[in-house]
Amino acid sequence: MKRLGERIKKRRDFLRIPMGELARRAGISASALSQIEKAKAFPSVVTLKNIADKLNTTVGELIGENEDLSRNPLVKSSEQKFVERNSSGSELYLLSHHDVHKQMETFLIRFVAKSNIDDFFGNHQGQAFCMVQSGEFLFTLDGEKYRMSAGDSFYFNTVLPFSVQLKKGESGALVWVVTPPASAIKE
Repeated sequence: MKRLGERIKKRRDFLRIPMGELARRAGISASALSQIEKAKAFPSVVTLKNIADKLNTTVGELIGENEDLSRNPLVKSSEQKFVERNSSGSELYLLSHHDVHKQMETFLIRFVAKSNIDDFFGNHQGQAFCMVQSGEFLFTLDGEKYRMSAGDSFYFNTVLPFSVQLKKGESGALVWVVTPPASAIKE
């Protein structure tokens, strides 16, 4: 139980979320959250799930289910985790194990004809790097258009408006890296 509270506090501190704010978002009092973080109380499953959601992590991560994964840096191709599919048909895959200490998040985005990255990444204060694995893309950053093909890469500040669309071919793929990790994904 002590490690659970430590993990919650460490994740909250990493995301720079004040205790009162996390408590409000999770639907509990700040004193209840303080008791949980100090291992003087154990949250219900519902409360633990709410806390995990607000910390952009999983209950499994908070209870230490995957601690040994952070000691194993290798992710085999068959272990890539599907995250979501957007309305245009693009698919987002996680390329790294969960780790509360991550300073960046790595993804593979698979595209189908004319699909895009809409709905995947929120507007956040940070940076992103992408590299084209296959396909031809149109990348728009703050109104400026860039054509990209296999091997091309792009690095930018994510506060600027951006979009990416597969322009040529039936499929394509991008490696996408964002920092900070938790704020990059749309909720």
